[in-house]
Amino acid sequence: MTQSNTKQSNDNSRRTSVSGSKASMTIEAALTIPVFFFAVLSLVYLMEVQAIRTTIHAAALNAAKICTEDTAVVSILNPIKLESEMVKFIGSEKMNRSIISGGSSGLHCGTSYLSPLSGELKIIVKYNIKMPFPGFMNLTAKCKEELKLSSWNGFIKRGMESEDNQIVYITETGWVYHEDYNCTYLQLSIQFVPYEDLWKIRNEEGGKYYKCEKCVHGDAMPGVYITNSGNKYHNSLSCSGLKRTIYAIPKSEAFGRGGCSRCTK
Repeated sequence: MTQSNTKQSNDNSRRTSVSGSKASMTIEAALTIPVFFFAVLSLVYLMEVQAIRTTIHAAALNAAKICTEDTAVVSILNPIKLESEMVKFIGSEKMNRSIISGGSSGLHCGTSYLSPLSGELKIIVKYNIKMPFPGFMNLTAKCKEELKLSSWNGFIKRGMESEDNQIVYITETGWVYHEDYNCTYLQLSIQFVPYEDLWKIRNEEGGKYYKCEKCVHGDAMPGVYITNSGNKYHNSLSCSGLKRTIYAIPKSEAFGRGGCSRCTK
């Protein structure tokens, strides 16, 4: 009788041990599997963030190269065009499906600028990335991409040509040639001023500013564009009245034109 009780006791002990082992494995699995999936998702998320940053950097570089051509004519960097070119490069639908907060309208280049001293473009792109926490839908991480480019003038600088083949610059309506591409007669000095202050501002000849018939239809914008040598104010920076069509020609072909009083010898 004692031997039978001992045998039953051993069987119960083995069952308890096996049951405890299974329970321990179940608990470990319940803890390990979520941690594993969280690690995998975190890795995928970090890879997606890196891919987005690489894409935005490439888009900023491409857009900056396009905008540098505009700065050769108008010495102002247009942040709105910079953003538009970046969205065009990446694709608006792709951006709207991404983790960029705001999608195609989530890129901000308002702090980018063109240095008037060095002619260098400083491109700054700010955007937010959605964080993968379901309980915090509005939680985002701030990101910023920066790059610098030299401005483009598209022509050989003075002093690099012989006298016979020296390059000079002319405009469609001008009667003189220019030896310096950066002559103030060629490069319009554009200012952005409040419309309410326009009444007290005068151009370099002391004249007032009047509305441009090409881009001011009805009321003027709160801020308008003017030039030192002009007498019109403009609603749009892309107005043809703010642009010069400049041609580079050999000096020998500038017959009938005199030299500019500001930049020729």
